[in-house]
Parts: sequence; structure tokens; C-alpha cells
Amino acid sequence: MNASRPGAGIFWMIMTGLCFVAVTALVKALGGRVPAAESAFLRYLLGLVFLIPMWPAMRRAPMTPRLWKLFGLRGLVHTFGVVMWFYAMTRIPLAEVTALNYLNPVYVTILAVLFLGERLALRRILAIVAALAGALLILRPGFRELDAGHIAMLATAFAFSLSYLLAKIFSGEVSASVVVGMLSITVTIGLAPLAIAVWVWPTWGDLAILFGVACFATAGHYTMTLAFAAAPVTVTQPITFLQLVWSVSIGALFFGEPADPWVIAGGTVIVAAVVFITWREAVLKRRVTPGMNETKG
Repeated sequence: MNASRPGAGIFWMIMTGLCFVAVTALVKALGGRVPAAESAFLRYLLGLVFLIPMWPAMRRAPMTPRLWKLFGLRGLVHTFGVVMWFYAMTRIPLAEVTALNYLNPVYVTILAVLFLGERLALRRILAIVAALAGALLILRPGFRELDAGHIAMLATAFAFSLSYLLAKIFSGEVSASVVVGMLSITVTIGLAPLAIAVWVWPTWGDLAILFGVACFATAGHYTMTLAFAAAPVTVTQPITFLQLVWSVSIGALFFGEPADPWVIAGGTVIVAAVVFITWREAVLKRRVTPGMNETKG
């Protein structure tokens, strides 16, 4: 990782944030016209076109029965997360979706302790507690009625975190293109029966929006890779806070969602905690926690 190009890393991470905010805005624009499971299925189905360059590497990959099982398990977990994310987008404001999505790295840190034998120092434990406190600021249970979309986003963050940990298990055995390609294929297959169960015929406009979602999601993962190649994650991670700013702005301008100071405050606390966790792991030379967007669908 080249630390001498922080400007390029920051630029590419800004582009990453814009791409992922565009993804959430486009899904929000569907307005629930297409059921969540079907929307997710069509997004992944249309996105399969981007796997064409990866096909030769996927055909050459040494697939063992163990890898097939792990890929299948990850596909099921990620399928659940994707459906919950699409559902949450139809229920709660953009800013709340973005802020709660910041919990992904926190969940990964906790799961790494439970399943990978990671050890947590007191400072990292306090950072996790702070992040969970930030989530409580966003949700404010007991002070307002929680929507099913909030529960769906908490489930989304957990599922994507588990998906990331599964990928870490076999990422050293196959190339990155195989990991990405197999995820796209298994999630498309996993979503197919769920989509058929609730199928409604989408309009050409809806299909165009979902293809835009696939394009921006692919572009976001690519620019994120460029950002990590240009600068350390400790430089690029704080830039992800801009996503919350953009989500609040887009929600207010295009979807009539007023800015909620509690959501902004909670998201800020979570981002600060994740940045601290990331910095500590960089200092310790062992990074298990993903960037805030690495678990996005």
C-alpha cells in the first residue's frame, strides 16, 4: 500500500462514497414499486454482465468441496443481508440507512473475537461501546417508535459482517476476482426463488434504475480498491463520513426527509469509533475490520 499518495486515496474514497450514496438514492427512488427481494434479484442479475472479464479466472480457480460449501454459505448469508437492505430502503430515511450501515466494521470486530480468536484491548472495547451508543442515539428506543426498517438495517449490518468474515477465511486460497464473482453468482441464485414468490413485472424505467444501481455499486467497489491502493486505510476511512452528509442532503432535497440531528450525532459517534478501531489495527499490523463500504452489496 503506497502511503505517498494520500491525495489520490482521498479522491478515490470520495468517489466511492458518491457511488454508494447514488446506489442508496436510486433504490430509494424505486419507492417500493418493486418488492425488495425482486429488486435485489434484478440488481444482481443485471450486474452479472460485469463478471464477464472475471470468467477466465473463475474457470481456472481450484475449487474444492470445502470452498464450494463456504461460497454457498456466504451466498446465503449475503442474500439475507441484501434483501434486508433493500427492504430497509423502502421504510426509513436515507440518512438512517447510511448511519446504521457504519456498524458493519464494529460487528466484524466483535465476530472476529468470537470466531477468529481475536483479542480486544480496553481501548478497542471502549470504541465498540461508543459505536453501539451511537446506534442507540440513532434508534432512540423508548423515545420513538422503531420501524421494521430499523430492525432490517441492524440485521443487514450483521449479515454483511458475517459475509465479510467468511470471505476472509478463503480469500487467501482464491483470487479476489473469484471471491467477487462467486458472491455475485450465489446471491443471484439465492435471490431467485424469493423474487419469484413476490414477482411483479417491472417497468423499463424500474429496470433502468436497477441497472444504474448495479453500475454504481460496481464502480464503488472499483474506486474503493483504487483508494486502498493509493493510501493507508487510516487516511481513507475518515472520508466515509461524507456519505452521511450527502445522504442527509439528498434525503432532504429529493425525498422530503428532514435532517435529524440525532441521526447525524449517532453516525458521527460510530464513524469516530470505527476510525479509532481501524487506526489501532493498523498500528498492530493486523487488519481484520473492513472499511465501511467493503461489506456493501
